[in-house]
Amino acid sequence: MNAERRDTDDLKLRAALLMAIPNPLIAIDADDEILFVNAAAESFFQASARVLRRHGLEGIIPFSSPLPELIGQVRETAATVNEYDVTVGTPRTGGERTVDLQAAFAPDVPGVVILQIWPRSMAQKIDRQLTYRGAARTVSGMAAMLAHEIKNPLSGIRGAAQLIEPSLEEDDRALAQLICAETDRIRDLVNQMEVFTDERPLERAPVNIHDVLDHVRRVAENGFAAGIPIQELYDPSLPPVLGNRDQLIQVMLNLVKNAAEAIREGAREGAVELSTAFRPGVRIAMPGMAGKVSLPLEVKVRNPGAPIPEEIRRHIFEPFVSSKPSGKGLGLALVAKIVRDHGGVVECDSTGSHTTFRILLPFYEGGRE
Repeated sequence: MNAERRDTDDLKLRAALLMAIPNPLIAIDADDEILFVNAAAESFFQASARVLRRHGLEGIIPFSSPLPELIGQVRETAATVNEYDVTVGTPRTGGERTVDLQAAFAPDVPGVVILQIWPRSMAQKIDRQLTYRGAARTVSGMAAMLAHEIKNPLSGIRGAAQLIEPSLEEDDRALAQLICAETDRIRDLVNQMEVFTDERPLERAPVNIHDVLDHVRRVAENGFAAGIPIQELYDPSLPPVLGNRDQLIQVMLNLVKNAAEAIREGAREGAVELSTAFRPGVRIAMPGMAGKVSLPLEVKVRNPGAPIPEEIRRHIFEPFVSSKPSGKGLGLALVAKIVRDHGGVVECDSTGSHTTFRILLPFYEGGRE
């Protein structure tokens, strides 16, 4: 009797935990009938569990939804699959809405698939990516103009200051040196912006992303992140990326440096966390591409700290936008450009007590059977 009671209590606990999950959760059986929905799913679809079970899967998705195909793929491969920009809902269940989905196979219950829904759509993130790309192209033209229109006069101003410096009194020489220093500072800023004008095709080769991260970690530990712990959570089975090693290092250096500065400036305890993962179900629609592109290789840089304000986070990858008082706002714009040039996307999640930058990249097609 005690064993039966423990089993009953265990089932009740599991059901209570599933009901408490804040994201909508649906269990679909082998006949595409709804077995279970949690409270969040009832709220999302504006219908009780009994009504949803009566409607079945066809009653909560539009006719053209790819969800049945997604469920079939999960059953066939027994793997977890993510799908972004999926429409669910009908007029009977609160209307159509665009969501992100994760479908997982239930190994102990043949044919059962668990659907988890994220109402916050990845489509919004992709829209921001397109905005960042447009901003990068805009700053490319501006940088090219600045390089031509500003750098040449700067050279003349600096040369004139150097020529007159020997003939000046001691106090006035300091002013000439100030002119040289300020022209050098403007030149360096323009040089940083010139990176955006380089639209030549990348020289690509298979790159082990963990070699890139190891190099960045060594540079960080012996420089800007000295004394700050760096944790590594890697998937060693990842295939290589088809990319440019130097540019990928530059991306990761920028992100790790920002993470270290957030910890140091906020006087926070904690570590910079570097992680990699293989996400075979991540597919997104890219402009100019037929169908959806697979971006299965995920790299994350995570750090503790106060969240980035929402009004800044929405534009964090645009040029001249920075949450730092002394920041120029070019580092993350450059990150977005390089990731774009590699055919990937980058996004920022900064809520609660942590900030996470997530990069999704395609892998080298010849690197995995």
